[in-house]
Amino acid sequence: MGDQRGDIDGRSAPESLLDTEPDAEVRSAEPALRAALEAILLVVDEPVAEVSLAQVLERPTSEVAATLRELAAEYTSAGRGFDLREVAGGWRFYTRAECAPVVERFVRDGQQARLTQAALETLAVVAYRQPVSRARVAAIRGVNSDGVMRTLAARGLVEEAGTDPESQAVLYRTTSYFLERLGLRDLDELPALAPFLPDDVETLEEQPK
Repeated sequence: MGDQRGDIDGRSAPESLLDTEPDAEVRSAEPALRAALEAILLVVDEPVAEVSLAQVLERPTSEVAATLRELAAEYTSAGRGFDLREVAGGWRFYTRAECAPVVERFVRDGQQARLTQAALETLAVVAYRQPVSRARVAAIRGVNSDGVMRTLAARGLVEEAGTDPESQAVLYRTTSYFLERLGLRDLDELPALAPFLPDDVETLEEQPK
């Protein structure tokens, strides 16, 4: 047998076995592109541009665009209850049109159920701070309120009220149905709860989570 000392002390060992890339494990731990896109699009409130997705995922825009179109085609061919659409310069999940009657029936029947504590808290913030963005609602409550806001909107208790001139964020307000359910003629009849809410919402938004 030949002298193996060269292999043992590493002089003739392949360089790839001696040098490790610290970023390799990080990259391998990241989800696949398709899974990452689905995860992001499940939580967005408005269409997201391909370039924005590419920047977040650190992938070529062309690759992201192609993957989005592949996913959209797969959802359609599989007859899923939702589809992935490119609208207003971005991508977002939507309920499939033929499922609209079922969704409307579910939402209508769901209005008979009592609101959760989270929904009541969110509704109170909107009522006393309106018009208010989702970000401000989340800052006051200390938790993400997007899902609860969607529920309140679906039940007809809150609605869009334009956009903030500075941040362009969508603003929300309570509806006439909200007043009807509470037996109020206008918002001036709301109980004096506003003093118990934080006055400096901007400061709250800047605090680390």
